[in-house]
Amino acid sequence: MNPPATFWQRFKYLGPSLIVTANVVGSGELIMTTTLGAQAGFVALWMILVSCFVKVLIQLEFGKHAISTGETSLEAFSSLPGPKIGKGHWSIWSWLVIKVFHMMQMGGIVGGVALALNLAIPQIGVVPWACIVGLTTVFLVYGGKYSLIEKFAVVLIAGFSIFSIICVFMVQYTPYAITWPEFKSGFGFELPAALIGVALGAFGITGISAEEVISYPYWCVEKGYAKFTGTVEDNDEWADRAKGWINVMYLDATISMFIYTLTTVAFYLLGAAVLHKMGIVPEGYQTIETLSNMYTKSIGEWAKYVFLVGAILVLFSSVFIGAASNQRMFTDAFAQIGVLDYRNEEQRKKWFGYLAIFLPLLWTALFIFFKSPVLMVMIGGVLLSFMLLLVVYAAFYFRYKRLEPRLKPGKVYDILFWVSGLSIFGFGIYSILKVL
Repeated sequence: MNPPATFWQRFKYLGPSLIVTANVVGSGELIMTTTLGAQAGFVALWMILVSCFVKVLIQLEFGKHAISTGETSLEAFSSLPGPKIGKGHWSIWSWLVIKVFHMMQMGGIVGGVALALNLAIPQIGVVPWACIVGLTTVFLVYGGKYSLIEKFAVVLIAGFSIFSIICVFMVQYTPYAITWPEFKSGFGFELPAALIGVALGAFGITGISAEEVISYPYWCVEKGYAKFTGTVEDNDEWADRAKGWINVMYLDATISMFIYTLTTVAFYLLGAAVLHKMGIVPEGYQTIETLSNMYTKSIGEWAKYVFLVGAILVLFSSVFIGAASNQRMFTDAFAQIGVLDYRNEEQRKKWFGYLAIFLPLLWTALFIFFKSPVLMVMIGGVLLSFMLLLVVYAAFYFRYKRLEPRLKPGKVYDILFWVSGLSIFGFGIYSILKVL
């Protein structure tokens, strides 16, 4: 199908990036970004902005590869150079190992929803609420189709993101007002050594993380970008279609980047302006109640209940979309090691069903055992920083070894792509050295 010809016509084909944005806002921004702001004050603002901007070029390369080849991310990983271990490529096994630890992050987000629900309705304990969240996720994801997931994501993030940005302006009329010197200090490109661990977790999660970069092609394929482009043909018509749908994907990713960057900065500024000045840091079962101070101190006590509703919706959107994304990625990973055929619709749906039940219940059990949402999300974020190395390597391989020559981008794109890749790779190496 030919792509839309005008800027405004492209809008009705947006969606994949909005889905990953809903995942980003709940996991990184609400918990990790505000925690970093509470601990660091304003000094790490530069790092938050960098983490939002530098990864989008890698996301675009993954999306472009999916549109031009029709391959999913893990299917494409199997084409990377290097040996197989058993039936699976080394990159698939690496992904699976990191994902074992990433389950901690998802458990922390389930816990965040449970804590918010417990504050809203304290008659039900945190653990029962966590079980309700897990079972609700199973129910929604088990039969969830793309259109439902896309609409659900858009509705959930819109209201709370707008509310958070308004809160930043409202805080200016309180004792916690942000001054120009404070804001300016956020661009000093400094980071105290004591905050490296939290910063690594925040960099791995805020903006588009490795998790969202890898999941993005699945949504591009399901939205229809690859199907509308069609299989590669040796004619100008195919090249024009491919370029047109890639341009739609560019718009999709760019709009999404602005949404999650604004929201990320809003959360960070609230954490730095209110929580840091109060000297409190979110932790344990008090995480959500501590975060509510950002709103009650900037607007009033009544805002606590608005915050709780927003927190429940945004965090649950991450649980819901995280389950839907991991349902697809794990099924694909198992296919790449020979357990099933991902292209077989019947087998794929069966495994979607298995994982729709298993994953949310596993995350719930992890939260009940560890009981610390911030620590759990931080562990997941640090591991995702390591996964970024694999993601960057794959993106460069796709760009220079597998990209159809007729789709070669311009010099400006390539310069930005290299800046993005080197920035992420450098931070990934820095993360490994610090952790080791």
